[in-house]
Amino acid sequence: MNREQVYRDIEETLGLVPSFFKTVPDSTLEADWKAFKGIQLDEGAVPGKYRELIGLGISAVTKCHYCVLYHTEAAKMMGATDEEIREALRYAGNSALWSTWLNGEQIDFEEFRDELRRVRDYLVKKEEARVGASV
Repeated sequence: MNREQVYRDIEETLGLVPSFFKTVPDSTLEADWKAFKGIQLDEGAVPGKYRELIGLGISAVTKCHYCVLYHTEAAKMMGATDEEIREALRYAGNSALWSTWLNGEQIDFEEFRDELRRVRDYLVKKEEARVGASV
């Protein structure tokens, strides 16, 4: 596809050609648009609202205010509530905090993996006992 054909597809999909697409070189425009469309707009295994909340969390942690705006608006358009948006941001912030701590302290990865498996096994057994007790 040439630039005009790609622009036509973008406009049919979005209603206009956003200015940031106009800065993409001819050599990558078609591939970049297909990737954007396929990842950001097409249905996948993860429902759209949750995909946008994930995108919002990542965008907030990477401090991309363009992406934060995009994913916030897209999440709302897909039915996310203000409470869900705040919770996604809290989750992302907490993940960033612990990532910083674990990496900065250089916590032994194998020990971390072992402890995580033990926690998982404990929680699974606890849930099985809870479900069994309620039957």
